[in-house]
Amino acid sequence: MEAEDIKKSASSKLKISDDVIVTVARLAALDVKGVAKMAGEVGKMSKLRNNGPIKISMIGDVAAIDMSIIVKNGVKAVNVAQEVQAAVKENVQNMTGVPVARVNVTVGGVAFD
Repeated sequence: MEAEDIKKSASSKLKISDDVIVTVARLAALDVKGVAKMAGEVGKMSKLRNNGPIKISMIGDVAAIDMSIIVKNGVKAVNVAQEVQAAVKENVQNMTGVPVARVNVTVGGVAFD
């Protein structure tokens, strides 16, 4: 067997866990000015049941992200949601290498703190 044949048969595959994508998306969203918090708790059980504020759907090797946020009082919710979309897409793609098809952001409420 030649070295080239060995390289072809021994090719490896890299898989990024959905938990990693959820964590990166959460941190990116919380870093946007105007976001008070996520609309729900990101925990082990919410990830297992897929009922937390961030849901990841993999279509082949491409991610689709749905998330729900709480915005701060006095900010334009539409502008904040658009900034969250851009920040999450950029951070997930840069940090994980997973292409992101779309980021759907739902504004689940307003924080009056």
